[in-house]
Amino acid sequence: MYVVTSATGNTGRVIAETLLAKGKKVRAIGRNAERLQSLVEKGAEAFVGSVTDGSAMVRAFQGAQAVYVLIPPNYAAADFRAYQNEVGAAYASAIRRAVIPFVVNLSSVGAHLSEGAGPISGLYDVEQQLNQLQGVNIIHLRPGFFMENLFFSLDLIRNQNINGTPLRGDLPIPMIATRDIAEVAAQLLLSLDFSGQSTRELLGQRDISMEEATRIIGKAIGKEELAYVQFPYEQAEQAMVAMGLSQDVARSLNEMDRALNEERVRPLEKRTAANTTPTSFEQFAESFAAVYRSQKDAKAMGI
Repeated sequence: MYVVTSATGNTGRVIAETLLAKGKKVRAIGRNAERLQSLVEKGAEAFVGSVTDGSAMVRAFQGAQAVYVLIPPNYAAADFRAYQNEVGAAYASAIRRAVIPFVVNLSSVGAHLSEGAGPISGLYDVEQQLNQLQGVNIIHLRPGFFMENLFFSLDLIRNQNINGTPLRGDLPIPMIATRDIAEVAAQLLLSLDFSGQSTRELLGQRDISMEEATRIIGKAIGKEELAYVQFPYEQAEQAMVAMGLSQDVARSLNEMDRALNEERVRPLEKRTAANTTPTSFEQFAESFAAVYRSQKDAKAMGI
């Protein structure tokens, strides 16, 4: 039995589907039974519950040989780091009480930083919580910047014909497709060939700057003139709060971007074949363009 948390998310769904396709038993955890239904139809056992509920996680983890855990986003959290620690504590307790021998944990590049890196420093806390478990084999996956984060720019690109974040436009950073993370995690779960406590960075196909990413997206959506704008931190925080994020989440994301800009969040490993993944940003841009066009068509039809 494998347990996959956030099984309807970008990585969890791919992991669950991969394991099911290999004939494995999968218990898929999610907050919504309807969203889990497609996995149930493929053979998964659904478990509806909150990852902050320690007793629920104990029940969910019972009988599993391995679990995949991550901290789901909670953009309304009044104190995001406290929320991360609450989920991490629930996972650690459930792993200990259910006697889980193998854990794949989704962390991040930069999770060696205990302070000053926003949500990434919260992932440092979670790694430390899990590393306190005795007799458990744990691997912390530390991927770079998710390409899918660019989907947050869809409305900005559509309405203002620019792409923008607080990140420096000229700063090359490792960008990775979440599907590539999921495929690595699924293979680790299938092989269970890791032991002790370890970390593994995943750096995407190459390092890419926001200016280059914007040019590639612009070409894919037919807006060759699309420009990248680096927003001031204060302006970005106000915009995030206006979008519905809590003040603390917005502040925390700004702190992460500042840490990236100052190159404090950076890989510890040199790029190798082992930490390089296949999906290029050009390939991601085609997926981005498909979503952009479909939403544009929907808006044009008044949907």
